[in-house]
Amino acid sequence: MLPNPVCGCRTCVVPLRFLGFSLWQIPADAKFCSISFSETDHPRVLITGGLGQLGVGLANFLRKRFGKDNVILSDIRKPPNHIFHSGPFIYSDILDYKNLREIVVNNRITWLFHYSALLSAAGEANASLARAVNNKRLHHVLDVAVEHNLRLFVPSTIGAFGPTSPRNPTPDLCIQRPRTIYGVSKVHAELMGEYYFHRYGLDFCLRYPGIISANSQPGGGTTDYAVQIFHDATKNGKFECNLKPNTRLPMMYIDDCLRATLEVMEAPAESLSMRTYNINAVSFTPRDLAQEVLKHVPEFQITYNVDSVLQAIADSWPVNFDDSNARKDWGWKHNFDLPELVMKMLNFQGSDTRVAQAN
Repeated sequence: MLPNPVCGCRTCVVPLRFLGFSLWQIPADAKFCSISFSETDHPRVLITGGLGQLGVGLANFLRKRFGKDNVILSDIRKPPNHIFHSGPFIYSDILDYKNLREIVVNNRITWLFHYSALLSAAGEANASLARAVNNKRLHHVLDVAVEHNLRLFVPSTIGAFGPTSPRNPTPDLCIQRPRTIYGVSKVHAELMGEYYFHRYGLDFCLRYPGIISANSQPGGGTTDYAVQIFHDATKNGKFECNLKPNTRLPMMYIDDCLRATLEVMEAPAESLSMRTYNINAVSFTPRDLAQEVLKHVPEFQITYNVDSVLQAIADSWPVNFDDSNARKDWGWKHNFDLPELVMKMLNFQGSDTRVAQAN
């Protein structure tokens, strides 16, 4: 259907090349319409959970590549005006299977990026909601992908590991056993991806480290301190961190994350040897990050008020990702180390007087 339909992984990508049957009956009142679209052109992309930390950035990235009208952002929340007017946006509740199918058919979707999820800290606050959001929605997108021969990307993360996993470095394949509902749902997604690969022919995917983006607010994740610190540093010159100063975690600037996602989707199938790839860029602690911020905002101050729940989660996660297989198989290489990452984040907030004066 698409040229070079390659990508994927065991955990998060579900690019399906099998046109199968649906496990669901088509509702009698489902409304489908035909839209003219040449399948030799760019893919038609749907991003679920689009107003989260990664969705908006991914939409902007893919629109530059495939055209604004070929990338549809969706969420259950009302978007800000600048996002609504930046390209196609539709309401989509992935818990509503009929609604999801109508969107896929009516908009001739060929690629689906499933970013709808309740993150680690938010999931621990409401485990029952996390089960519904993270697991039931996954099953819906898997079934729709099989029925309509979609290429589906469902990212996994560092949250898929637990305290018995090797932490420094953490390889692609090892014992996982996470102790958060978020992590359990990610392992579930990885195993479902493995099954769908053997049953229907899925391809490959990626495990993300903590992602740092200036385009969105923190969304309830354990690594969110590394985003919030920039907002607070440029607004009031100080930040209260909820992790210990020596808590080291793997991180990545969003531009590297988005590029890696598209690279593995377009990598030649014969170059990919695994179902799941770790990707990594830099590992640092809150103290490391604060010291780098201080170079640009001299009056910046950081204090620590440790959240025991978040600290326990962080202490069970990898200290460093081993992504040697991704670098060997499909040439993955990050562009942003800690100094470049900090400069990009602060420049994004560059209208702030303190940053402008410091620069």
